[in-house]
Amino acid sequence: MLQGCVQIALTLAILVAIVPFFGRYMAQVFSGQSTRLGAIARPIERVLFAGAGVAAKRPMTGTQYISAVLMSNLVMGAFVFLILMTQERLPFNSTGLSAPSWDLALHTAISFVTNTNQQHYSGETTYTYFSQVGALGFLMFTSAATGIAVAIAFIRGLTGQAIGNFYQDLVLSITRILLPISLVGAIALLIAGVPETLGAPVQATTPEGALQWIARGPVAHFEIIKELGENGGGFFGINSAHPFENPNNFTNLLETVIMMIIPASLIITYGIMAGNPKQGWLIFWMVFGLYAILSAIAAIGEFWGNPLVNNVLGDIQPNLEGKETRFGWALTALWAVSTTGTMCGAVNGMHDSLMAPGGFVTLANLFLQIIWGGQGTGTAYLFVFLVLAVFLTGLMVGRTPEFLGRKIEKREIVLASLILLIHPIAILLPSAITLAFPETLSNISNPGFHGISQVAYEYASAAANNGSGFEGLGDNTLWWNLSTSFSLIAGRYVPIIALILLADGMTRKQSVPETNGTLRTDTVLFTGVTAGVIIILGALTFLPILVLGPVAEAFNLG
Repeated sequence: MLQGCVQIALTLAILVAIVPFFGRYMAQVFSGQSTRLGAIARPIERVLFAGAGVAAKRPMTGTQYISAVLMSNLVMGAFVFLILMTQERLPFNSTGLSAPSWDLALHTAISFVTNTNQQHYSGETTYTYFSQVGALGFLMFTSAATGIAVAIAFIRGLTGQAIGNFYQDLVLSITRILLPISLVGAIALLIAGVPETLGAPVQATTPEGALQWIARGPVAHFEIIKELGENGGGFFGINSAHPFENPNNFTNLLETVIMMIIPASLIITYGIMAGNPKQGWLIFWMVFGLYAILSAIAAIGEFWGNPLVNNVLGDIQPNLEGKETRFGWALTALWAVSTTGTMCGAVNGMHDSLMAPGGFVTLANLFLQIIWGGQGTGTAYLFVFLVLAVFLTGLMVGRTPEFLGRKIEKREIVLASLILLIHPIAILLPSAITLAFPETLSNISNPGFHGISQVAYEYASAAANNGSGFEGLGDNTLWWNLSTSFSLIAGRYVPIIALILLADGMTRKQSVPETNGTLRTDTVLFTGVTAGVIIILGALTFLPILVLGPVAEAFNLG
């Protein structure tokens, strides 16, 4: 147990050490300050803007920003859908794969353009190298950059600045953040044993004398943006549990940290851009505390293992079902919490095999969306909770609520409420329909309490733009592909529209001078109130699902 605890503590310590430097760097990038990388990236950016005919310096209104997000995503999604449907006639199809069904291709395109990467397929047997790298890999950069751009626009709006230009934010996110880290990270993974080749699968002879085909491909560069961009879509069907995606403890550590650095650092970026680093750090430690607690719950559950098995053996045995022995119970539990907390969705073990505490934690992460949250959007959701906390505390003391010197009024609360309400609608409504027709729609492999968790997890993963799954579902069907597509779209674009409108409205408000009666939001007390609001408004919304799923399963095992 000691070794597992040390591994978890080391990972968390590395994250905390990186965050202040990377958070400051992102603040410099999006504030227009000069950086060393800027001198290299600026000529490339000028060519991109000139070639696209985009006036990158022209500030946008909220409506223009929203239109740019939606239109760019629509064009990119349609482009990728076309590639997937014609992949058999495109190059780099060394395995002779045909086009997938239209509903699977549609689900895949929507899933990747929304930064979800929910996969109802196995990559090595469904999509060609060209489709995986040229289409899906392309969306891994642009969808992640879209989320970062929205978060930066939201931060600017909250602090009273113009929300900026979407195309400039999109390109800066790629050229200054995603691409440089991906280049270095891909080389590190390549050195550590992750393959990078366009060669066809190779045939090998097993010790029993049988013939086996071993899939391979350009994995290293695909893997790094998968984690860094919180995409999560695996090149292979078993994702980062595959030895070609995640061969050893070094790659596992790198990939675990890399999936958290942008959402965690964006909180510090907010504090710097708002001129209040103290508040940024208070919010960071609040989220870090929740993350550490949930990690401990999941890890302890995996260490204690299955009570039924322990009773038979007469001893405590960690739960190793569905896990790679090279990672063990501790690193698998930490990864599960990190990937559902960051909305990455990559897996290094099967979540279907987690004990009930692990199932509870992963579902809770998908429901809350702020530990650490989606790529950019999770940070924005976090500040929506801050706005609601300001509103509620203002009501309790009888004052008009203010946040960063601007009044919080009806319009802001309506938009904040919409952001929080669309999530349960996109999860609970399709889950109820699916569970009402278990024979014809759900294809549940585990009936009972675990089966409820499987269905709810699939829609929560889609609505939260996470992409991971409990698995055990026959989800490559017309129903699953189309119903989860609804959750993907609703969970991504309705909140983005509301976030930009909220931010745009805040920029138009007059700054209110601070007085002795002003509620300060950079205190430990208010941060604690915010944590309470998150738990009450976020967690309790989904309490029935948690009780009917992992909680009931835990009591059943006990």
